[in-house]
Amino acid sequence: MRPDYCDETGGGGLPVPMAWMYSEYIADELLVTGDLMEPTTLEFRAGRDALALTIFLSDGAAAEELPAVRVDELRLLTAYGAAWRRWVCARLEALERPTPADGRTDPDLVMARAAWRWLEETELLAADLDAIGPQQWEPLGTEDGEAQVWTPAWQLGLPLGHLAVHLY
Repeated sequence: MRPDYCDETGGGGLPVPMAWMYSEYIADELLVTGDLMEPTTLEFRAGRDALALTIFLSDGAAAEELPAVRVDELRLLTAYGAAWRRWVCARLEALERPTPADGRTDPDLVMARAAWRWLEETELLAADLDAIGPQQWEPLGTEDGEAQVWTPAWQLGLPLGHLAVHLY
């Protein structure tokens, strides 16, 4: 089966989402270094995807180790209470508007959209972080009395990503 897209000038290879993969690599390294969560958990994936999406949408990954200015920017973007969700939606929409003349889609943008879709549509069972304020979902009681709720993956991954950046 032939690929949908072959770059005629690049030797007929498949498009590789290098910017997305590098953003994902940096996010993975930050989370692994922070040792906050087992890398095999869905919570880790939520944190990695939220952080990779933030890195990718904030003008991509740095060529070398993260400079202090970049770390501060990531801390601000992932801070709890920030308008991160609206920012992600606006940035993805802005990147979708300019369509190349040849009609090909950017493989990095395809990967970023897939990560966002997973973060939005997947719900994870988490401790009820909003127990003090109004609740959007009915909490599930556990045997030890801790309230738990089903929450979109990005709401769990974003604070995890923020903590990993803060520990960096």
